[in-house]
Amino acid sequence: MEASTLAITILWSLLFIYAMLGSLDFGAGFWGMIYGKDDRTNAGQIANRFLSPTWEVTNVFFVIFVVALVSFFPFATTMLSSLLLVPVGLGLLLLTIRTTFMVFANHANRYQNILRITSGITGLIIPALLVSMLPITLGGFVEFVDDYPQLLYGKLLAHPTLYMHIAFGLTTELFISAVFLMDYSKEAEDWSAYHTYRKHALWLGPISIAIAMLTIGTMPEEASWLVDNIEANPVWFGLSVGFFILGYASLYIKSKHGRKGLARLAMTFIIIQYGIAIYAYGLAHLPYLIYPDLTIADSFTDPSIFYKLLVVYAAGFAILVPAFILFWRLFLKDQRYLKQQ
Repeated sequence: MEASTLAITILWSLLFIYAMLGSLDFGAGFWGMIYGKDDRTNAGQIANRFLSPTWEVTNVFFVIFVVALVSFFPFATTMLSSLLLVPVGLGLLLLTIRTTFMVFANHANRYQNILRITSGITGLIIPALLVSMLPITLGGFVEFVDDYPQLLYGKLLAHPTLYMHIAFGLTTELFISAVFLMDYSKEAEDWSAYHTYRKHALWLGPISIAIAMLTIGTMPEEASWLVDNIEANPVWFGLSVGFFILGYASLYIKSKHGRKGLARLAMTFIIIQYGIAIYAYGLAHLPYLIYPDLTIADSFTDPSIFYKLLVVYAAGFAILVPAFILFWRLFLKDQRYLKQQ
């Protein structure tokens, strides 16, 4: 495997991890806002209980992803920073506001209501801004003026592919978070929240997969190269749909306690599904970062520097992975925390 291909694979893996953690983080914030004051279910308390310790982990992976992008593909930063300034800038501003309220809410109860609203609203806007970067990479939305790349905001905002990408990102976020919080509620033995999240997962699942199919159909003519590459690899996307069916069907299977839904099995299949879909999409997108002006080969760092960076990242993850495992056991498996005893 070429060094540049290995680098983009690592970067894509980090993107997959952040996409999963971000879906849980931002989705939990949204559900916490929706059910924060609903006395008929504990869904809001469950969402906020999960959200409380995990937003820091999500931010860690966001930082790792950005640092890896800059260090692996330094010659892409000029073009990417020019084209993605608005969505990234707004996203970072909202993320800063959200993080600030997270910190203060842990020390003062009077901020709880503001936190819930802020977390819920930014839990939709931030993912929408991040997903809006994908259409920019497809082609047709960038022009060069005096050798300087400029984003055609009018054309982008008028094109349906932007809104289909955003709709796909939001429905996916809410679906994944609903399935996970369903499993989290089961661990906490909170069955009112369990049935609430199962109800949402049942209708969000088909909508998310339908929007994913429609999104491909709304891509601009300039993205025909990507559509052709997707159609040339039907096996991977077929596997993705197959694992979605398995995961969705798991929501209907009765457990040994007689309740409908095998949440852990459903979550496992859904993670595999989106993992296959993300890697298949990344494969279809090669060799371009932004079509047709920026490829991974053109923007890649020196291979000797890359391998040195690889050693540094390996050492870093050797430290981080055990810490994340400990985090999981403390906050996501410990019954005293789950039940707030």
